Amino acid sequence: MSRISVRGFAVASATAVTTVGAVVGVASGADQGTAHEPVEAAGTTTLLADIPAGQQVQQASLTDQVMAQSDAADATARQAAEQDARKQAAQDAAAKKKAADEAAAKAREKTLAASRGDSRATFPLQPSYTVAEVKAMAKQIVGSGQYACFSNIVTRESGWDYYATNQSSGAYGLVQALPGSKMASAGSDWRTNPATQIKWGLNYMNSRYGSPCDAWAYWQVHHNY
Repeated sequence: MSRISVRGFAVASATAVTTVGAVVGVASGADQGTAHEPVEAAGTTTLLADIPAGQQVQQASLTDQVMAQSDAADATARQAAEQDARKQAAQDAAAKKKAADEAAAKAREKTLAASRGDSRATFPLQPSYTVAEVKAMAKQIVGSGQYACFSNIVTRESGWDYYATNQSSGAYGLVQALPGSKMASAGSDWRTNPATQIKWGLNYMNSRYGSPCDAWAYWQVHHNY
């Protein structure tokens, strides 16, 4: 119920009380010997000045109580609405934060995956491979986080020639495995498939030095690895 309707009810109630009080007062006067005085009809308007002071105070008190109850109801409704709004805002903020955290976690995982590389990656077999194609294979297998170090070693060992052969030692391939047949552990096509040579070289660097970058640090001092 709105404040306007409540106050309207209060005024209507007060008017009803006034009218009934006036009729009762007239009836009482008639009983006491004032039968000759004209009796005011029930539908006649009663002015506030015609109402005894005591009844005016009682009616004003009733109106104030109704208005106070209306104000209290409005305040309670406002508080409930504000509380609901705060609760909804908190829920929305939590949902947005969760979505942002999940998106950030996926982005980090994607970055880490690219950095770690994929040693299980496969590539279509070709009769031959360009240096650019071999480097692209290495970047995918080794990962962006270690690729630069791996590339530094391969560039100095074989110049990215997967057929490179050291005539004096017999070292073979991109990473100059010695002997070259060691790379058979990564695949029987180690002689002609640069991807097989890259996988073997990455595993060798990881197992012996910890990572391609650690292998590169060793190479810079000793010029071999």
